[in-house]
Amino acid sequence: MATRAPDRLAAVPPGKPVRPRRRVRRHLVHQLDVKGSPYAYVAPFFLLFSAFGLFPLAYTAWVSLHEWVLLSDEQTFVGLDNFRTLLADDYFWNATFNTLSIGVLSTVPQLLLAIWLAHLLNRPLRAQTFFRVTLLLPNVTSVVAVVVIFSQLFGRDFGMINWMLSWFGVGAVPWNEGVASSHVAISIMIMWRWTGYNALIFLAAMQAVPRELYEAATIDGAGEFTQLRRITIPMIKPTIVFVVITSTIGAMQVLAEPLLFGVYTLTGGVDRQYQTLALFIYENFIKLDLGYASAISWMMFIFIVVIAGINYLITRRSRGGLL
Repeated sequence: MATRAPDRLAAVPPGKPVRPRRRVRRHLVHQLDVKGSPYAYVAPFFLLFSAFGLFPLAYTAWVSLHEWVLLSDEQTFVGLDNFRTLLADDYFWNATFNTLSIGVLSTVPQLLLAIWLAHLLNRPLRAQTFFRVTLLLPNVTSVVAVVVIFSQLFGRDFGMINWMLSWFGVGAVPWNEGVASSHVAISIMIMWRWTGYNALIFLAAMQAVPRELYEAATIDGAGEFTQLRRITIPMIKPTIVFVVITSTIGAMQVLAEPLLFGVYTLTGGVDRQYQTLALFIYENFIKLDLGYASAISWMMFIFIVVIAGINYLITRRSRGGLL
């Protein structure tokens, strides 16, 4: 006598709907897609950042704790000796001063000029696209070509800048020999490259400012400068803070301009008058002293973290003021 297969539906309590396996599987796939797909989308970034960001940072910290010379077969662990030597190194503090000096001289006028150019382009003008593309051209130009051309312009004997200064009775200025003159020359190169780029960022922020504010200010009799000072600048303050910090960080990483200015030299001039921190790192890297170069890199990283912290505090205060 054939036995009857047990009825699976009999085990289901009465009144409870039966969910087929296919429906349960679709539900699980849907839940996995909703909860897991965002992590899958951002996973490539974190993988690349770990490989090319976190690992080099951690490995540089490890190298900075060693006397790591490529010509030597032995890498001796020295702890914080590289950092102690660095803090007592006059060349390091000279490079730090040069970096900060060039950063201030290039960042402050650059941002003021960028805001002014953005304010001009924010008004109805003919051929606006042409002017915007023109502002971006210096940024896409090769930095080597820029430095070579400006080095010729700042030449002591046959440079155009000294030729123009001679109209006013100023003698030939050796731009790459003095501290102040070399800092001014390098700052002008940086300003020429990045002013237009920052102006476009400010222009994008200005276009988000409601036009009704300008119309009301015009009715009240406010002029262009008053509108810029009382309306535009307060409304784009977070963007200004962002550009200030990114420009400062970029100024701390200046390498090509001091490296190629005048005569190719790793020391930034005969008396290291325009050697920056990035160039100081490159000099020690060329000497194959990777432990000391890594210590300098980590000190630069600490400087950048401090600036980022200041950026965070200023941004929070700016948001509170705007609200």
